[in-house]
Amino acid sequence: MVARRATVRDMRRSNRAVLLSKIYLDGPLSRHELTQLTSLSPASVSTLVAEFLEEGLVEEAGSVESDGGRPRVLLRVAPSFGHVIGVDVGETRVTVELFDMSMAALAKADYPIEPNQLEPRVTVEHILEGITAVCAQAGVDESTVLGVGVAFPGVVDSGEDGLVHAQHLGWADGVPIGTMLRAGTRIPVHIDNGAKTLGQAEMWFGAGRGAQHAVIALVGSGVGAAVVADGASYRGSRSSAGEWGHTTLVYGGRRCRCGALGCLEAYVGAEGILDRYRDANGQGAPGIDEESAIGALIATADSSPTAREVLTQTVGYLGAGIATLINLFNPERIVLGGWAGTALGGRWLPEIRSAAAEHALKLPFAQTTITLCELGPDAVALGAATLPVARLLADGGLRPAAVAQSALVRGPRVRRS
Repeated sequence: MVARRATVRDMRRSNRAVLLSKIYLDGPLSRHELTQLTSLSPASVSTLVAEFLEEGLVEEAGSVESDGGRPRVLLRVAPSFGHVIGVDVGETRVTVELFDMSMAALAKADYPIEPNQLEPRVTVEHILEGITAVCAQAGVDESTVLGVGVAFPGVVDSGEDGLVHAQHLGWADGVPIGTMLRAGTRIPVHIDNGAKTLGQAEMWFGAGRGAQHAVIALVGSGVGAAVVADGASYRGSRSSAGEWGHTTLVYGGRRCRCGALGCLEAYVGAEGILDRYRDANGQGAPGIDEESAIGALIATADSSPTAREVLTQTVGYLGAGIATLINLFNPERIVLGGWAGTALGGRWLPEIRSAAAEHALKLPFAQTTITLCELGPDAVALGAATLPVARLLADGGLRPAAVAQSALVRGPRVRRS
């Protein structure tokens, strides 16, 4: 590839991206603080902030006293600049949520899914219906929506088609969900794996803030992880890194939904927990769905020897799985999330830590903090909504049309074989 010389337009866009990201992720901040926190000069900061204010992208958010001078005006990204939508495609429901730019939730729509009935066409219909529904609930024109982020279980290919590979759903060959969604809406669509969107949400707003090396572990119906190294998400060659649930825990062990034997997910995923309880008890746990059944098991752990045994084993398996993450990635922080992970960790986090200590190398374990996620059950949808926000920040706040025009002015990139 032939290197292309950066133009003045490129530098301006890059500087806008640096400044806007700092305001959004660390704000409210003053112009003085922005100068200290970036490599930009005071004049550049002042000029770019003036542009942001004129565009309505940034607004003043009060002031703070300065050392001997005038109070410094604080700046933040304007919540009313636009809207974003986050979609959590779970195995029991599709959840669609509308947010403003401060990530305040404005509207929500839920579409229950029958077990083993998560078909691509029906899923896309729910998502498109949900987009219309949440905009109507909040009285928001769809033209103000900057993008829709959609989180899926399974491996999500980073290509343009947005291929979703989910063997346990029967989508092993890859379903072009991105193409299917874009045929039904003009709003830009961004697709990613649910564990990764959970990870981005926790890193931006929750228990991961401030960490440079972290793993956000999702335990729900399925099991996955988002790996953060040097402050950036590690995705692998085609975005499938982090399939923690399909690492082998027991050689020749229980059959996992992916078809392999002994996967971690077969022991700590909700379906695996309930299957093990059914095998031990001769009947299933009470509840109308996985979440209520797991809740019932936890509630009876003190009175039911079978429930207690199954959950004690689950805590041990989960701790061993976390030890694998510690030994592989040497993170400074592990955040346990997902609805099942939060339920288990809320009751047995000290025991999970102890089990991890038994299976991890001593020094890496001592360097790692294990904590619970902070953002609650809607964290995956919130993280999905950050996908279009991340695109906006990377583009320096330029609208897609403006970005396209900027690329047109520069001309195409030159490649050579």
